[in-house]
Amino acid sequence: MKTLKVALLGCGNVGAQVARILLDDASVLADRAGAKLKLTGIAVRNVATQRDGQIPAELFTTDSAALVDEADIVIELLGGLEPAGELIGRALSRGASVITGNKALLAARGAELSALAFANDAQLRYEAAVAGAIPILRPISDSLSGDRITKVMGIVNGTTNFILDAMDTTGAQFADVLAEAQALGYAEADPTADVEGHDAAAKAAILASLSFHTDFALENVYCEGISKITAGDVAAAKDAGMVIKLLAIAERGENGIGVRVHPTLLPRTHPLAAVHGAFNAVFVEAENAGELMFYGRGAGGSPTASAVLGDTVAVARRVVSGGPLPAIAAQQSVKVLDFSEAATSYAIGLRVSDEPGVLALIATIFATHGVSIEALRQTVNRDADTAVAELRIVTHRSTESALSATVAAVAELAAVQEVISVLRVEGN
Repeated sequence: MKTLKVALLGCGNVGAQVARILLDDASVLADRAGAKLKLTGIAVRNVATQRDGQIPAELFTTDSAALVDEADIVIELLGGLEPAGELIGRALSRGASVITGNKALLAARGAELSALAFANDAQLRYEAAVAGAIPILRPISDSLSGDRITKVMGIVNGTTNFILDAMDTTGAQFADVLAEAQALGYAEADPTADVEGHDAAAKAAILASLSFHTDFALENVYCEGISKITAGDVAAAKDAGMVIKLLAIAERGENGIGVRVHPTLLPRTHPLAAVHGAFNAVFVEAENAGELMFYGRGAGGSPTASAVLGDTVAVARRVVSGGPLPAIAAQQSVKVLDFSEAATSYAIGLRVSDEPGVLALIATIFATHGVSIEALRQTVNRDADTAVAELRIVTHRSTESALSATVAAVAELAAVQEVISVLRVEGN
């Protein structure tokens, strides 16, 4: 049986699990891959760092370049742009195949690295980069390659889903739930990449590129996080039979394709509304297949390692069987929509003076900007000296530019005391 040398770059939570599986399940993996997968070394910054005692110490090295130069397959789990980018490029240039979970690098240089792999008869696979153990990239690129995807909408960050789900369940404020998530290990000490949507935005760029055969970079993705979501927003959503989720959305419109990440209101009847805790799910709409949902653990050492090893076995099978690589799907020339051109709906919360004519003024502004009101709910607090009404308005779909201009104009009305919240709506 052929032996393939496997180099592992990085030995964090995921890397340690990948190493363990390669060592413990070597015979099983060999049967499935058709070749022995020999872990030849693990590149780390410091070999003296205390690590899992089940991994032989002699496997650890700081010479990542030498390790890459001897490998048939390179598994990159370092994260970040460099040195990961240089090492992946080095491997692909010499014809070694690469498995990576590096979403930031793929969002920045995915098209370039894919072209480099193809030019050198190497494979580049990255199932672990988007949703952990959930098989979503291969179904999009292979199973749905004969269909026309119209929309991809997903919960692709477990930290933010844990936070929003806990706020929905307990009624707690964002800061309190974030502290709990950090204590439980669901959120980093610096949670910015998660709660401000940057992690989800990189994954959205990858999903959009595969789904629509067009290169999307991180700068093409509108990004808005969840740090401004309040317990009041969550309570109002619950009263309306909805739930707030941070969604990555890539959608084909009449004039192009838009990619965005932002907090989104979903009806509780929507499949994504039932995704709880730190789980992930991706909802795909295609012209012929209809609606599909992929659900599972989106992070963690063992789940992500499962995706990495799935790619490793697939790569090994092709190395053993030989033959040319499958042709890369032709890239389509489509317009990447600016966020102002995106079609969406709004749920707007307003605090206004309870006076005659206020509703008429607001309705006039909406009509002037060409935005149609789908539903309006009003509650009045008469305990104050001056009666105050809280309005919750849901609009029909319109362009983002028209909707934001409408909200700005409404906010200027003397009778409007506060714009409480503005959330986008999907699935209605």
